[in-house]
Amino acid sequence: MKDADCVEFLRWCLPSLRLRWSGFRKVRRTLCKRVDRQVRRLGLTDVGAYRAYLEATPAEWDRLDALCRIPISRFYRDRAVFDCLGADILPALAAAVPGEHLRAWSVGCASGEEPYGVMLLWRYRVEARFPGCRLDILAGDADPHMLERARRGLYAPGSLKDLPADLLAGFEPVGDRFRLREGLRAGVTFELRDIRGALPAGPFDLVLCRNLAFTYFDDELQRATLARLAARLRGGGALVIGKHEALPDRDDFTDWRANLGIFRRKAVVR
Repeated sequence: MKDADCVEFLRWCLPSLRLRWSGFRKVRRTLCKRVDRQVRRLGLTDVGAYRAYLEATPAEWDRLDALCRIPISRFYRDRAVFDCLGADILPALAAAVPGEHLRAWSVGCASGEEPYGVMLLWRYRVEARFPGCRLDILAGDADPHMLERARRGLYAPGSLKDLPADLLAGFEPVGDRFRLREGLRAGVTFELRDIRGALPAGPFDLVLCRNLAFTYFDDELQRATLARLAARLRGGGALVIGKHEALPDRDDFTDWRANLGIFRRKAVVR
């Protein structure tokens, strides 16, 4: 498939999925390869024929929507963000709920590196300073295959290459891979969930929604998603988005470390 043909197709189909072309520009080759494989799997001649197939087959849109998921995940992706979580954000949140427990939600968790990474920070760098306080993490993704990998907690060495040495202690070797220790996995619960559908009730002290809604969703869906996330954050809680993303509407938030995509939910006035 020629790049120009694929770009034309994406510009046509993405708005119908409430997604935006600009979010996929840099990863379009990955998406184009997936679309091309689907075209051939269906026995169609080209992407133009696939477009006609979509118009005649409403159920195919769900398959196309699944093809548009771009999971890019490894431990400690964006080091400065995780360093800030361990040194500043998690301690501040724990100090606000002495003797209780923190609840975190990892949105679009892929194969688990993000929520497990937060748990590693908590156990190895923060927990000892807050006896009696525990961290529970809910992690969701729309891809059941990714969630299956996440629950296993088994990773290739390349996924751990950015982890600081002290956090590597959370893994044990299994053949040519590394498994997160059972005690760390126990603090993270995984569930099949699409952020565009029903959301967990909350409230949460920390929500991580990085490189997903505010990259790929269209403007209207971004605003709606932000409002729904805000409704599930405690006053004073932290929202973490991608450091190159921007919030579409910040009325409910103040900067915490905006250069890293970290914002604080304003206190709820009753």
